[in-house]
Amino acid sequence: MLLYKMEHAAFILSTLFQPSLGVDQSAEALLYVIASPVGPYFPTGMKPVSLLADPKYVRAWPGGSGNCKLGPNYGPTVMIQKEAVSKGYQQVLWLFGEEHYITECGTMNMFVYLKDSQGQAELVTPPLSQGTILPGVVRRSLLELAESFGNIKVSQRPITMAELVQALNDNRLIECFGAGTACVVCPVEKIFYKGEELLLPPIPKLDLSAPAHSADPLFLKFYKILNDIYYGRQASSWAEIVCDA
Repeated sequence: MLLYKMEHAAFILSTLFQPSLGVDQSAEALLYVIASPVGPYFPTGMKPVSLLADPKYVRAWPGGSGNCKLGPNYGPTVMIQKEAVSKGYQQVLWLFGEEHYITECGTMNMFVYLKDSQGQAELVTPPLSQGTILPGVVRRSLLELAESFGNIKVSQRPITMAELVQALNDNRLIECFGAGTACVVCPVEKIFYKGEELLLPPIPKLDLSAPAHSADPLFLKFYKILNDIYYGRQASSWAEIVCDA
């Protein structure tokens, strides 16, 4: 039985696999679904993460399966994740190509919030066009929310580490965060890249219980709004309340 409790959820995971051994196209497949109660992702408060960005490690390539929720996309990343932890970092910032394009953050979609060269606030996330980025539902939700605010330029475009570093050096970088099903959003406080630890703009003390406020960092505003939609505190066309407990 799943007990209703605020900030808890039912995590539903569907899996499809070939119930036999062999390297060939599947003649049949087995589908099963696991439903499990989960507690709040940040039980003691939201904490920012630190990232290892090493261009010698690549998560996905154009023409591959990086845009699909497949086991082979995750197994090879375990070793690099352990290396990040051994160096004092919690997650891996996946880069691609000689230009060191930013792709994903751990198993999350990556967002960079900065001011462009004209001073316009811009929210950037890598595009889906090359097939290396997982088209997450939370990713799409944040993009649509940002569009609805009306004061943020929303861009799905390539962004390199060089651009991020330049924005940081120019004091134009506002914040970076990952986004995914489990955590909703998770801020980034530092990135180790090319032998240097990049300290991102300081993150203020976070109050997850207070209503969303215009003074909140963007990632926190996203977190609060989505959770209010999840738990029926805010009406939305994205969700329909089926049981008002």
